[in-house]
Amino acid sequence: MIRVRVLGRGIEREIEWRRGLKVSDVLREVGFNTESAIAKVNGRVALEDEKIEDGVTVEVIPVVSGG
Repeated sequence: MIRVRVLGRGIEREIEWRRGLKVSDVLREVGFNTESAIAKVNGRVALEDEKIEDGVTVEVIPVVSGG
């Protein structure tokens, strides 16, 4: 299982791990894409094509923009 926390939104979920799961897949599972959020895997910033291992924690940090 992958533990996912969306910071600032109060969302915490667990996603079933599957072979080939990437950061971009996890973002999609919680309603974000790589342009609307940054992901940290076990405390370090991760690229969208990085593969996710079973048992990690992914923190999703929504990007805020405006003008």
